[in-house]
Amino acid sequence: MDYYCLMLHFYRLPLLAVLVCALSVNAQTPPASVAEPKSSALSSELFYQLLLGELNARGGEPGAAYSLMLDAARKTNDPRLYQRAVDIALQARSGDSALLAARAWKQALPASPEANRYVLQILIGLNRIGEALEPLKREVATADAKDRLATILGLPRYFARASDKKMAATTVEQALAGYKSMPGVGVAAWTAIGRMRLDANDTSGALNAVRIAQSLDVGSEHPVLLAVLMMNAKVPQAEAIVEKYLEDKPKPEVRMEYARALLDAQRYPQALIQLKFVTSDKPDYADAWLIRGVLELEAGHSVVAERSLQHYVELALAKRDSTARPELSRGLTQAYLSLAQIAEQRKDFPAADAWLQSIDSKDGLLNAQLRRAALLARQGKLEAARELIHSQPELSPADVRLKIVAEVQLLRDSKQYQGAYEVLVQAIADNPDDFDLRYDLAMVAEKLGRLDEMEQLLRSVIAAKPEDAQSYNALGYSLAERGIRLVEAKQLILKALDYAPNDPFISDSLAWVEFRSGNLAEAQRILEAAFKARPDAEIAAHLGEVLWTQGQREPALSIWKQGLQLNAENETLLQTLKRLGVTL
Repeated sequence: MDYYCLMLHFYRLPLLAVLVCALSVNAQTPPASVAEPKSSALSSELFYQLLLGELNARGGEPGAAYSLMLDAARKTNDPRLYQRAVDIALQARSGDSALLAARAWKQALPASPEANRYVLQILIGLNRIGEALEPLKREVATADAKDRLATILGLPRYFARASDKKMAATTVEQALAGYKSMPGVGVAAWTAIGRMRLDANDTSGALNAVRIAQSLDVGSEHPVLLAVLMMNAKVPQAEAIVEKYLEDKPKPEVRMEYARALLDAQRYPQALIQLKFVTSDKPDYADAWLIRGVLELEAGHSVVAERSLQHYVELALAKRDSTARPELSRGLTQAYLSLAQIAEQRKDFPAADAWLQSIDSKDGLLNAQLRRAALLARQGKLEAARELIHSQPELSPADVRLKIVAEVQLLRDSKQYQGAYEVLVQAIADNPDDFDLRYDLAMVAEKLGRLDEMEQLLRSVIAAKPEDAQSYNALGYSLAERGIRLVEAKQLILKALDYAPNDPFISDSLAWVEFRSGNLAEAQRILEAAFKARPDAEIAAHLGEVLWTQGQREPALSIWKQGLQLNAENETLLQTLKRLGVTL
């Protein structure tokens, strides 16, 4: 019987059990032949010391526990005891003690990569970045040749929470000085340096590092992925690096990341082009089909969107049979909702309902039921739709809010603005700090002709959320639509563009100010660019009117027809055609 291990079960100290059992002789299985018994590395004194150390750690005496464990580690040179001493110090938030134990570990076992890594991470955590240079060099130097590239690329992660980013960038560059031109890893070294420079807000230095990395290996994806990240950080020159890589034989995964960056920049047509390349090069890339389908639907191409989304469903269901990844359930939910929307657009309500009933993920059930409510409302069953919304369980505050927003949208779509107003007033009374609901109330107040209240609400949102582009835009557009305070309207919309420079709907508002101010050519220029970026029925309504006013009747009619194809029920477009006496 292994007495020491048995005693540890009694004290319920699992970590100590691992340490002690590793130090003690294994007497559970008799040897095949009688042999000289081996002495245990665990003396009764050492056992007592370890036990006392763990009891002190459990009893809220980390200082004593640390001292006992570090002493035991020095006596045995066991790396697990050193690691335990470090962990006790870290749990007690004693960084200096943790560093002392880690350095003792590294001194006792200089070849241990774990000891070196602990020293490195603790130094960074203590913001003693300059002292991290030697452990950083050793981290790279001791890595296996086959792992060195990955090790170098992973260095920036160590410094993710470092407060002195400039010192961190300098330290990493010094550590990698000998690898910058080394075949096989030079591209990784410059990529890591570029990432560190980017984190230190040295965008020009980061861009230069990425360019050098790409010059070393034009086919490497590592600098390109950093360039994609730099696009998101608003370094427009980085896109040329991505485009150069795409000229050869790019990996679909890299092109996908580029597409995501374009999506983040709201450059939807360009993103769609990249996604078509991805699905052509790698037809089983499920996520690409999903995003492609959603973008095609947003662009009004419902037929091709339906094919893309159905293909995604086939791929996702096949994958779900072999894996239960949460992102697959979320993706299927998005696909089913989009397919239901397509069926709804062609007024095939049974098909839409069938797609919604396909949603079986717990997180997607509420959205499915809310969309089913919308289908009921579209068929003139508004009260049944509201009852369906009210009957849904609320598992979180987010569910409560989602139900409110869904009911308000139903009422707005049904032009029941007073009902929507009352729901929102009650919701804001329950949630006075929810400024998104205040924004929604402002939009409903405008529909009710309560323009002073609308303006007051929007200004309260702007005061609470000064970077909320949509509130600036909504107020500016409202003034422009009424043809009043046009100078102020333009200032508000330009402010909105400062926060969302690529938003085509805000550009549409700016064009409408120019139109109301008599600047027809400028209004046309802005609207044509906005419609190209985001084909939308409301933008089509405005562009058509600007063209019509300038006597360009045929182009105006063409744009309006496109708008009706995108959304035959768009209120702005229908009112524009009625007001101008145009029949299509």
